[in-house]
Amino acid sequence: MSVSRHPIALRLEQQVGGATRLLATVMVLPLVDGIFPALVIAGALTYPFGIIETGLLIFGGSATVAVILAEMDGSPREQAKAILVLGAVLLPAAAVEAALAPTIQSALDMAIFPRFAGLVILTVAAKTASSRVGEYLPRPAVIIGLGLIASVQPGSAELALTTDAALVARATAAAGVGVGFALLVALLGPRLRGAVDLDRFRFGSSVALGMLALSVLGVMPTDAPVALGVLCVTAVFSFDPDAAGDAVADRSAAESEAAVADGGDADDDAGSSHAYLGEEESRAPWL
Repeated sequence: MSVSRHPIALRLEQQVGGATRLLATVMVLPLVDGIFPALVIAGALTYPFGIIETGLLIFGGSATVAVILAEMDGSPREQAKAILVLGAVLLPAAAVEAALAPTIQSALDMAIFPRFAGLVILTVAAKTASSRVGEYLPRPAVIIGLGLIASVQPGSAELALTTDAALVARATAAAGVGVGFALLVALLGPRLRGAVDLDRFRFGSSVALGMLALSVLGVMPTDAPVALGVLCVTAVFSFDPDAAGDAVADRSAAESEAAVADGGDADDDAGSSHAYLGEEESRAPWL
């Protein structure tokens, strides 16, 4: 069972199992559920910061951070290789969905559909914040489906691939931001484990998702990177560089006390404890 206590990670792990498979599911899910194409159609990638917000919050986000820091085993290099393999699938898939966007958009009433796109992001935000609340909310795919039904205009549909290379490039860049973010977290994992409050980051990310949804809904000005600002503030307040050192010190002290209680030599055990910490420092203190 997931030790990160992330609501989305917990639910997905029950279905897929395995940390690497879980990470793949978390990062590919926006393509499968229709969240990413909905954002593309709604114009979320129009501005450069929109690309960054989408990459960090949709493909990256708190679920990705929780899986990498609390679930994945192996060295940072091994984790990075797995993420690169995932990126080799994720980026082309994002480009294909962006290329198909005009076909979908031509059959929709764009005065209606963006509202459902905003609602699905709000739903994901609520599910991220609380598993109890998420139990009463429909799946994102259901909301996207209702949006398609409510806004579909079959008579105006045209089967065509986009000739807008910039749109495909922006979509690919958004997926690339998510993959790059996951790589950064994996490579910095030994330093971040124990220093990042995952629950605090999760709640802050849910607020940032809510801000992104409000932008898509047109409630907030789209030319202001509010969601990105909230995410940056969340990252700052979730990081405590002294927490990892304190956790390691407490763990070392507990091991030394246990060794003394068993009749061992405290000095010898302290040396072995340091060696142990050198080998296993990448493991989270709550494991």
